[in-house]
Amino acid sequence: MLRIDDPRFSWPLLTLDEPALDHNIATVAGAFAAAGVEHAPHVKTHMSRQIWERQVAAGAWGATVATPAQLRTALGWGIPGAGRRAFLANELVDPREIAWLRTALGDGTADEVWVYVDSARGVDLLAAGFAGAAPQVAARLGVLVELGVPGGRTGARTVADVAALAGRVHDAGLRLVGVAGYEGPVAGGTSDEELAAVGRWCDGLREAGARVADLVDGPVVLSAGGSAFADVVTRRLGEPLTAADGGQVPTRIVLRSGAYVTHDHGHYLRTDPWTRLGAEPLRPAITVWASVLSAPEPGLVICGMGRRDVSFDIDLPTPLVVRPAGADGRIGDARELSGVAVTALNDQHAYLSLDAAADGALRPGDVVGFGISHPCTTLDKYRTALVTRGDEVAEQVTLSF
Repeated sequence: MLRIDDPRFSWPLLTLDEPALDHNIATVAGAFAAAGVEHAPHVKTHMSRQIWERQVAAGAWGATVATPAQLRTALGWGIPGAGRRAFLANELVDPREIAWLRTALGDGTADEVWVYVDSARGVDLLAAGFAGAAPQVAARLGVLVELGVPGGRTGARTVADVAALAGRVHDAGLRLVGVAGYEGPVAGGTSDEELAAVGRWCDGLREAGARVADLVDGPVVLSAGGSAFADVVTRRLGEPLTAADGGQVPTRIVLRSGAYVTHDHGHYLRTDPWTRLGAEPLRPAITVWASVLSAPEPGLVICGMGRRDVSFDIDLPTPLVVRPAGADGRIGDARELSGVAVTALNDQHAYLSLDAAADGALRPGDVVGFGISHPCTTLDKYRTALVTRGDEVAEQVTLSF
């Protein structure tokens, strides 16, 4: 079996720890099942058929994607069952893509696809694209009105706007399935005040769901992101929903958590909604390995890893371990690092600051393992990742970015 230091590979190298990957998938699947919610994992995190197959096997409803290109890719993997269901958690406003989706829903490429709307124009474009479609094709398209956040990105800004758009969807002959949105812009952390703000946003989504219930044939879908605040959205959206006439509104809660699959050593480690849900802690699966290129002055080391190799949009990478490289390039046992921090990144260089105790601990040729913050913007820099058990390569997975 290949090792990560095999001559066919070179640094920097992205590895995914298989035991952590499997633990995360199983843990979140179990937590959502216990809470009675469905899961449509956001595959934009990894865009890997092999990883998506693991999520399907764990019980995912379907794949969430962010763009029409990702939708084509995910459905093109041809995975049966959940693999032919997808949720485009975004507005679909390109007539070319709408025409493609109509064809995909008719020829068996897709069994069911949900999309957002947040404007009258968006509704009109979908209605025009599906005008005259066979009933079985039209029934496979689900439309959700998106509730946004003032000052945020997409989404109708008020519950009243959501209700008005839902009426337009219904009148256009499109199949309304519910309401959705993304709670991430509401809070940047997990203080009591920030979690309460997420809860209030969830209450608004529930109110929107109650307002549109009479237009939905079946349970009203309430969908949120759930990567950083899965505990809040699961509990709040799962509360009983009452219609204006006092009757009970049946609901389906669908969360779109994606980054959980690899977790990380930064943002998602800090937010960690899973232990607040009563689940086991997730395990960071990603390591980016890079060699020490230079130790040009006391307290400074330069590694061969930069903005082209690792995420930096939320936090800089975290040095975890160092492994000495032998004369043949084979790496030795790992030693944990302390007193070492990444202070800056160039395109392909990382600046490491070493405190007095750590100075001299890293030599040119050594290999450093880094943890990351925000897996989506690390994985998209690679076309292949190595799934590993220790130093052995269990699988090479393709990342279709």
